[in-house]
Amino acid sequence: MDTEHRPVLLEETINYLNCQKGGIYLDGTLGRGGHTEAILRKIDDRGTVIGIDRDMAAIKAVKKRLGGYKSLKLVHGNFIEIPVILAGLKIDRVDGMVFDLGVSSPQFDNPERGFSYRYDAPLDMRMNREQSLTAREIVNQYSREELTRIIKEYGEEKWASRIAQFIVDFRQKQPIETTFDLVEVIKAAIPAGARRMGGHPARRTFQALRIATNDELNQLEELITKAVPLLKPGGRICIISFHSLEDRIVKSSFRELAKDCVCPPDFPVCVCDHRALIKIITRRPVQPTKEEIETNPRARSAKLRVAEKF
Repeated sequence: MDTEHRPVLLEETINYLNCQKGGIYLDGTLGRGGHTEAILRKIDDRGTVIGIDRDMAAIKAVKKRLGGYKSLKLVHGNFIEIPVILAGLKIDRVDGMVFDLGVSSPQFDNPERGFSYRYDAPLDMRMNREQSLTAREIVNQYSREELTRIIKEYGEEKWASRIAQFIVDFRQKQPIETTFDLVEVIKAAIPAGARRMGGHPARRTFQALRIATNDELNQLEELITKAVPLLKPGGRICIISFHSLEDRIVKSSFRELAKDCVCPPDFPVCVCDHRALIKIITRRPVQPTKEEIETNPRARSAKLRVAEKF
């Protein structure tokens, strides 16, 4: 669990966060603490950094590495529980928040977690190992129609229907227990010509199953709705996404929260009395430099969006 993890867009995120001495900041996706450590170095002991992760292994690893910082508070939980977490710490609002939506390298590279199609392991994919739902349950129990929807919607996989049918056919003979079992089913489902293009043939399906197992997209929408009101005026929220579905949700959520009026377009005058909660700082997402991608290939799809509370 000591596998190195390099935080993506670290310098850019910390610059946009605009950390102040004595401020209160929240890292809602602690991982191995890269963003948290950078924030800690910007503030003094009068400030506070709250690190949240639903993976207890992450909490333990960061506690071991950064536990000497008096201003650090670590919480095992889900980022959608932020209102409850802050209330428990007797904190009303914070000066800034960071959310890195990627799977950390130690999670991804640990074969027993079942996130990767490159290692043979039980089909797990849970970020919080205390939850009951696993990728194995989804693959072996969900209907063909639901599997098709998940793989098509979350994986943007062209062959979703065919992969779902092959999964259903295979599991009628025996359960799909491991990542390699599933990889072989996917390879059989995708025509040979298509398998030679676009990277590993299982990549999109594994992404889709990870998202479904952890309910990532639904939780992202809920997160933004809950997090923004917990910022102080001038406080910033920084969100790093890694695929188009996530980025689309962040972009549209920020746009809605930045609107001064939500009346129907055909209304001659505003009657809603709605006021924008945020202003968007990054009109276009910030992306990694070529140099960062060369040193950390997993950064290539990352996009950072930032908004500021009114």
